[in-house]
Amino acid sequence: MDLIALTPEKEVFNGKIKSVKVPGTSGQFEVLNGHAPIVAALEKGEVRILDEKGEKTVFNIEKGFIEVLNNEVSLLIQSMTS
Repeated sequence: MDLIALTPEKEVFNGKIKSVKVPGTSGQFEVLNGHAPIVAALEKGEVRILDEKGEKTVFNIEKGFIEVLNNEVSLLIQSMTS
């Protein structure tokens, strides 16, 4: 599964992943290989990416959107927090 995570300023992540956990407006959810197509709003919280090698990338966002289609995941992040 491929993931690209973008802010208006930069590309945060671009690569092959096993899973991604995101803070949806109704609570956190995880996207795995073969996930059904979805577009969802994201709220303030933690994004956790597990890449193909088992390495974790974690960062916080203010809000954004996620789109999943044909094992391609796009995270459009309005802003990140520390």
